[in-house]
Amino acid sequence: MFKNMIVYRIAPQWQVELTQVEEALAKVPFLECGATQEKSLGWVPPRGDPHGPMAESVGGQWILRFMVESKVLPGSVLARRVKEKAERIEQETGRKPGKKESKELKDEAKLDLLPMAFTKQGSMWVWIDTASRLLVLDTGSQGRADEVVTLLVEALPGLSVSLLNTQTSPQAAMSHWLKEQEPPVGFTVDRECELKSASEEKAVVRYARHPLDIEEVQAHIDAGKLPTKLALTWDDRVSFMLTEGLQIKKVSFLDTVFEGTKADDGGFDTDVAIATGELVKLIPDLIEALGGEAESGVASAAQAVAGAANGGGGGASASASGAGLDATVPVSPKGKDVVGRAITGPATAPVDTDPESAPF
Repeated sequence: MFKNMIVYRIAPQWQVELTQVEEALAKVPFLECGATQEKSLGWVPPRGDPHGPMAESVGGQWILRFMVESKVLPGSVLARRVKEKAERIEQETGRKPGKKESKELKDEAKLDLLPMAFTKQGSMWVWIDTASRLLVLDTGSQGRADEVVTLLVEALPGLSVSLLNTQTSPQAAMSHWLKEQEPPVGFTVDRECELKSASEEKAVVRYARHPLDIEEVQAHIDAGKLPTKLALTWDDRVSFMLTEGLQIKKVSFLDTVFEGTKADDGGFDTDVAIATGELVKLIPDLIEALGGEAESGVASAAQAVAGAANGGGGGASASASGAGLDATVPVSPKGKDVVGRAITGPATAPVDTDPESAPF
């Protein structure tokens, strides 16, 4: 559970009960793709019970599970079917299909092939820590995270989140730790990193299972190469890979975490308790190591709402009551908060440096 993490901060004005979340997600259940449906997504019971609740609480930590299914339709297969249709038209009419007709042929070919296509499924753990106002997604891909956040925001009226942002960028911090050989308090630098040049050549140097406290690494940094990935261990309990976009990948819980534990309730409660119990302490320590949290869109929105409530007139607000939820939240068109920022993150989202490496 939680092999990767992309972390969001939840706006303070979002105050709901677990039952309200469960009722809202139950309206968006996952259903397998229909015959001509390319993609289907929704929510499934976290415990795997066919008719279980869509949201679970273990030790006050809320766990959800997102599921997606897509049809596998190779481009070469689709192109061959389109070519066959185009050749048939040319034989029957003596003319080649135009641009518009070719597009229609492609749509027809896709409808022909989708019922025969194989499907692939993927799931993602979603963790909501209401006490710390954290939303954590078990993925290393920003694109996939955006998809899930969009579904959550649509399902849970009043939910407003922003990508976690720190005073010091991960890249600047990682450069300092490697160059000065001074890891932050509570962390150790492990034996894996990636350095990338900012020049046109985009030269890349990768170290794996190799000491990083060497002059060669410092020389690369002096030459202008910047860290894009760095392996770290927190408190001798959790190892992970930090990326330049503040994505946390390859999360691994070390043996000391499991000392004295035993399986319970099929393992689900134990897994959740262990994972969230460690990560809820790791995340604030990592934020502190990166200079503290920078002001986010949701924080600004909260201030604007407070100002409006005091007669300041700031931005517009509305009462969201869908799916049994009651909360006063800032609103403005096109998914923006009252200060004009996107509700799903800062204006400049982190670069997804290696989207295909994530299991989801």
